Amino acid sequence: MEEIRTGVNVAEIFGKNVFNDTVMQERLPKKIYKELKRTIEEGKELDLATADVIAHEMKEWAIEKGATHYTHWFQPLTGVTAEKHDSFISAPMSNGKVLMSFSGKELIKGEPDASSFPSGGLRATFEARGYTAWDPTSPAFVKKDENGCILYIPTAFCSYTGEALDQKTPLLRSMEAINKQALRFLRLFGNTTSKRVKPSVGIEQEYFLVDRQKYLQRKDLVFTGRTLFGAMPPKGQELDDHYFGSIRARIASFMKEVNEELWRLGVTAKTQHNEVAPAQHELAPIYMECNVAVDHNQLIMETLKKVAEKQGLHCLLHEKPFAGVNGSGKHDNWSLTTDDGKNLLDPGKTPHENIQFLLMLLCVLRAVDKHSALLRESAADPGNDHRLGSSEAPPAIISVFLGEQLEDVLEQLVNTGNATHSLKGGKLQTGVKTLPGLNKDATDRNRTSPFAFTGNKFEFRMLGSRDSAAAPNVVLNTIVAESLCETCDMLEKAEDFDKAVHDIIKEYATEHQRIVFNGNGYAQEWVEEAERRGLPNLSSMVDAIPALVSEDAIRMFEKFHVFTEAELRSRAEIKYEAYSKAVNIEARTMIDVASKHIIPAVIRYTRTLAETVNAVTQAGAQAEVQLGLLNDTGRLLKEAKEALDILIAETGKASEMGEGEDQARRFREHVVPAMDALRRPVDELEMIVDKEVWPMPSYGDLIFEV
Repeated sequence: MEEIRTGVNVAEIFGKNVFNDTVMQERLPKKIYKELKRTIEEGKELDLATADVIAHEMKEWAIEKGATHYTHWFQPLTGVTAEKHDSFISAPMSNGKVLMSFSGKELIKGEPDASSFPSGGLRATFEARGYTAWDPTSPAFVKKDENGCILYIPTAFCSYTGEALDQKTPLLRSMEAINKQALRFLRLFGNTTSKRVKPSVGIEQEYFLVDRQKYLQRKDLVFTGRTLFGAMPPKGQELDDHYFGSIRARIASFMKEVNEELWRLGVTAKTQHNEVAPAQHELAPIYMECNVAVDHNQLIMETLKKVAEKQGLHCLLHEKPFAGVNGSGKHDNWSLTTDDGKNLLDPGKTPHENIQFLLMLLCVLRAVDKHSALLRESAADPGNDHRLGSSEAPPAIISVFLGEQLEDVLEQLVNTGNATHSLKGGKLQTGVKTLPGLNKDATDRNRTSPFAFTGNKFEFRMLGSRDSAAAPNVVLNTIVAESLCETCDMLEKAEDFDKAVHDIIKEYATEHQRIVFNGNGYAQEWVEEAERRGLPNLSSMVDAIPALVSEDAIRMFEKFHVFTEAELRSRAEIKYEAYSKAVNIEARTMIDVASKHIIPAVIRYTRTLAETVNAVTQAGAQAEVQLGLLNDTGRLLKEAKEALDILIAETGKASEMGEGEDQARRFREHVVPAMDALRRPVDELEMIVDKEVWPMPSYGDLIFEV
């Protein structure tokens, strides 16, 4: 049998298409390289002459890779990335040849149309000018695909009047805010060596894969990314046999190509596995600096979709593509690290003695408790409304899991003002002599918690799978920056530093203990307990959006120069509009599919049943079964038609309203229930109607035949 060669030298291809630090050191003059590093590490502005040299070398490197065009790659408020390609051709020469050039000005600044992207009223249609600005902290890269070979330059995107119109600008601002406040914090504890503190982020990505031909036969998937109709197959995820199961050959081939594409782009694709639901999978990279991690997650999503299509598959990134099985999310693993390698959320072996860690931990707890509604809003999107609180996702209530060890320390602080011991992990007893002895962690994990401490980081598990991870990290960075700032303000004025630290730790532990919950987040008892504790339960995106423009949020974001009030209000307006548009598209898709495909198919089936009843009766035989099926089908068809008429009317009323919060609430409170009402009889009909007659692939076809 011929040997199958599947190996690849990862070290050889990793970062091959990235204009990274190694490439810059090799190609840039030493002086220019130092200036660029100062810009990256200290935020120093680049002069045009320096930018010209960098641009020239970047162009030469890209052309050697086969690049013909460059693009300023940015993240507008559409939820996806944007790019406009310009060739390196500058002008024809007199000898008939062409000059290839790329200037520092072209590297630093681009000019897309600002009025054509969501701006929430910041830009009118006739106010078209916007700017993209090079983000040198995220390296440029080359992508090779059907478009050819393109040099991608990560950029921020702002309006002519300076407002942020993207995800990256506020993210970079929030990173500056937390850097400044975390350094203040460290200096108070005697650290004079660390020069920068950066949020370190690892973003796990969940997704579904289905056969592309079957996908194209489902107009609901094509138009909305999720199935609006669909009866569950006999088997779902009950046996948990897909989770961490053997990866099928077709999927393994897909994952292999995805990994190789990402490694060439410098994305540290580390972990791949089957998730709980059939046809669901996960990819996780290694931790990176926050804004680079967000950029890499966008590349991961784009690569998943591109490779899937190439291999006859389709990647579904919707939060709930199939009812009845797990949906998909992102897990945002967040910590704070210094430029000299210190993790500020590392408790050490004796966390009760690690005063700096305890205060940092409690500053985070305080931030999450104080701004839990804002943190919930940062993960809000229409798809997440179908996922949060279900059996696989955290509830819509924000709480913090600390684990037995830290919860015990917290209780000591609350009860006595001092922590004198920490619970130890011990040894894991397997009962099998041949297995090695395993050190057991002092704390278990809790997958029902939306915000869990997992050793030396927090894992925010509420994010939607297709959303940019920028917004949640903007909120995390800023609320913790505020908490650190207010803590430092008190400590810097204290006459007795040690006593002040002790008093603040006890105060924060006592005041914010309510946000800590280590139990089952799926239980109804927790919903009731959370209400008693006064924790907000924002079940829908529409309910969560107001937190973005609350007085506290506006005051905080403006104080740390992350958002202006105008930028916040524009984002709230964009989110209401996005919700309304998403539900409107789903409702109209349901109307279209039900009217043109499902109801006609059911009518054909009832005609066949009626002809069968007549034929059997005329032959003198009993036709009770056929008649019963005909009656059931007729009853459900009538229910479906009545529900369809209501959905048409409700969608029309909501669509005619002016854009904004009222329209979004109308869609939420009237159109969504009307959609649910239409789905119920249609899904029952699918279980009755002949499969050969049903006009689309079933759930079983989609999630088991990949």
